[in-house]
This record gives sequence, structure tokens and C-alpha cells, in this order.
Amino acid sequence: MKKNFFIPAILIVIACLAFVSCGCGCGAANPASEPALGVDLQEITVRQLQQGYREGRFTIGAVVQGYLQRIEAIDKSGPRLNSILRVNPDALKIAAELDAELKAGRPRGPLHGIPVVLKDNIDSRDPMPTTAGAIVLKDSYAQKDSMVARKLRQAGAVILAKANMSEWANFRANFSSSGWSGVGGQTRNPYVLDRNPCGSSSGSGVAVAASLCALAIGTETNGSIVCPANNNGIVGLKPTVGLVSRAGIIPISATQDTAGPMGRTVEDVALCLGVLAGVDPADEKTLAAPGETPADYSRFLKADGLKGKRIGLLKGSGEYHFRVDALLQQAAARLQSQGAEVIEVEPLSGRAMGDDSFQVMLYEFKDGLNRYFAGLPGAAPVQDLAGLIEFNKSDPIELRTFDQKLLEMAQEKGGLDSAEYKKALAAMLKAARQEGIDKLMDAHRLDALMAPTGAPAWKTDLVDGDHFLGGSSSLAAIAGYPSITVPMGFVDELPVGVSFFGRAWSEPLLLEIAYGYEQATRHRRAPKYLTAD
Repeated sequence: MKKNFFIPAILIVIACLAFVSCGCGCGAANPASEPALGVDLQEITVRQLQQGYREGRFTIGAVVQGYLQRIEAIDKSGPRLNSILRVNPDALKIAAELDAELKAGRPRGPLHGIPVVLKDNIDSRDPMPTTAGAIVLKDSYAQKDSMVARKLRQAGAVILAKANMSEWANFRANFSSSGWSGVGGQTRNPYVLDRNPCGSSSGSGVAVAASLCALAIGTETNGSIVCPANNNGIVGLKPTVGLVSRAGIIPISATQDTAGPMGRTVEDVALCLGVLAGVDPADEKTLAAPGETPADYSRFLKADGLKGKRIGLLKGSGEYHFRVDALLQQAAARLQSQGAEVIEVEPLSGRAMGDDSFQVMLYEFKDGLNRYFAGLPGAAPVQDLAGLIEFNKSDPIELRTFDQKLLEMAQEKGGLDSAEYKKALAAMLKAARQEGIDKLMDAHRLDALMAPTGAPAWKTDLVDGDHFLGGSSSLAAIAGYPSITVPMGFVDELPVGVSFFGRAWSEPLLLEIAYGYEQATRHRRAPKYLTAD
């Protein structure tokens, strides 16, 4: 029997984690080199890029050109990861402008010259469509930036490309393959190419892991940042709902959706979070943030950040895979060796909470998607969810492999004034918050909770879909509370992560814990693009 720590079976469409035993042969191809660019981009950090710019060792234009070469060599040919849907045709022009500003002593902000990839459900005014992976939106170009894209641009980032994703953020089919979309096809895992990258922020996770960008932005409703981070051996942070604006992002759930940074190090993620966070009148959830959000989350990173911390390890949270459980015990021991106290705590029953969450998502997806379609400029290809369902029936690709059961279930729901919706919303929030994370942390006087993020990547299967074993994303996701996953080690050649999560708005504390663990272990290593035996 599959051990599902928090998630009802139907929620596998949002956060799918599984494992099939892997034997690996030699790699498909070596990563691209950086000919005549003066910079090796593999595993380079944000700080290293910024230092290189300041010292004049390389230019923003050279770095952008280098990433474009890597995308061509690794993503489009060579291993063919298929993580990038569209490269920004203005990327080199933007880089030249940023180089000129830097030369004139006018850096825009903390990400000046840092190439970033956006998940393709995030609007940007660059000449790239925002599709959510769906063919119906393949020619849908946003007229203005989402708040996320706007903040990145103001901070000096280069929006390099749009990333492939699980279509409609994996809220479409009764079962599916994470990382597949009608627009982009199947994304591949860079560690072992026939393994799955998870989703729905599949391309974002793969692009970071393969050093096709410095940072990427993903979105999560339940697992869609932390699961791809787990499968691709990177750091992913799902913020408290309301810390980062969702304006201009194609929605699933107004209660659970959030955007968040994905990077190769905790420091890179912290630097990006400071740029993304803040109040936006267009997203009322951001008005709930207590006080001012930090402009620089990297100031919370301390090498001895684990000292004196009380961390609750959820009992049985790795038992879906004995090798993951062994890594979890090693992680707990390392935390203790760095001065933390690890206390085993009993997990909560998540069945009713997950069922309520699913009902909420059905209602909110219909409402949110209809609002998004209504806000599209000009003549939108469809006007509402009902039109999307009919479009898919006539498209030769969309329903060839997977159905659209979740779209149809959402269409059957009423409005957000429904008594069923209000009851489910109240019940799930109480179970996940007051009777969930808050209760556990109060009872044991905890700074954070921990659990394995998920199992190693499963083999991609377009016939039977994703193969689920277990994961820990649901409790924080349903509560709308923050979580961060950090590489915890490897099962053969496949990475797995450990998640730290806690109360609302506790990102500074979680980053401190995650950084302390990362610095004490340094499990991250670059992928080898292996093929299966």
C-alpha cells in the first residue's frame, strides 16, 4: 500500500512524488562549454555573478549569451531536457542596457544582471506568450507585467525565458505526467533522463538544476515548487500566501496559490525572495502581511543558524521509501550535531483536510480562471472555463494522452457564495492552521517542522501517468504557510530533499535553519544527464 503522508489520492495531480528503482548508464552528453565568454556558468551563484560584473571580469551580455548557448546545447539538443518553452528575443538587448547602466554607476537593484526564468503561467510584457502550457493560449501575449515580473525587472534581473510546466499547473486531468504540456511536450530530469522532473514548476526546476539560468520562479498550490526542487536537487521556497503578489499569474486557488524562488543555493533563493516580497493592492492577500517585509532576506543566513533551534520531525514521514527514511535520520543527526534539538512529533490525519482542500480548489479554479480569461486583451481565444473544455475536445493534441476530468469537475461547481465552498474553506483552514501546524508547534515549543520532501524521481510514463509514493507538501500548502526544501542526499544518482516548514510569515527563521543545514552538508551536485541501463 502506498504511504501518502498528507495527500488524498486525487491531489496527486498537484504534487506527485514516486520512485522506481534505477540503474544508470553513462551520460547522454556533456554540458555546454562557455567558449570565449570568460565565465563558467555551471553552478555559478548570484553573488559570484555580481562580483564578476563589479570586477569587470565579464559582462551581463556575455553571461546572457552563455546561458542562451547552454539552453541551445543542453535543452534543445544534446540531452534535450525540454525545460524552456520560449527564449526572450529581447534578452541580449536588455543585457546591453543593464551593462550600460552598470558602467554608468546606476545599478537598478539586488538582481542587476541576473538571468531569471519564469514559469509559463506568469505574465511578462516581453515578446513571449503566457500559456500555462495550454494550446488554447499559445498566442496569448500579456500587455503588462505580472507584479512578479515587474519586481524582477525593477531589481535589474534579465527575464531570460519562459519555462515548460505541467499544463494548467497539473490541475487538468484525472491522472497525468508531471512536466507534460500541450505546448511543450514532456520535460526531462537532468539527473537521469527517463526520470520525471515533477511539477508543476517542472521547467523552472530543471533549468536551475542544469544551470540554464541563475534563478527561476515557480508557483505552488500544493507541491509545485518543492516537488520539482526535490526531484532536481535544488532549493525551492514556497512563501506564505500573501508574501508575494499573484497578480498576473494564471490561478488555481486564491487560498493556496503563491509564486516563489528556485535556486541552487539557499542564499540565491533568499536574495530573490527579498525582491519578490511586498504589498500589492491588486492582491488582497498581500495586505495581511504583518508589518514591513524584509528587503534583504540574506541577512538571516548564519552558518551557526541551527544552534538552539527546536525542530519537530514528523514520525513516519519517510516510511514510503526506506532509503529516504535513512537519509532523513542522517539529516536529523546532522541537525543535532550543529546544535539543534530534534523532537519526534506525531503527524496529523490529513484525509478530511485534503478532501476539503480539493473542493476549495475546484471552486476557486473556476472562479479564478474565468476572471483571468475575462482580463485577457483583445479577442481571447475562449471566454471562460466552459469554452476551454470545448476547445480541448476539438484539439488534436490536448486530449490525445490525458483527459480533462478536473476541468469538467470545476465547471460543475457554483460560485464562491456557495455554502459548500464556504464550509470546506473554513474546515480546511482550521484543520491545517489552528488544529494543525500551530497546534503542533505550540505543543512542542518548536521553531520549525521537518519531513522528507519526497521520494526520488520516478520513470516518466505517458501511459499510466505519475507514480506516487509520498511527500510532505500538503500541510504547509493547505495552511498557506511557508516551506523550504534543501538537498538532503541521493538515492543512487537521484536527488532527494528535506523540507522545513512552520508558521505564517516565518520565512526568516526557515531560511536560517535551511542555510545552517545546507552549509553543514552541501549535498547539492550538478546533474550528469545519465541515461538508464
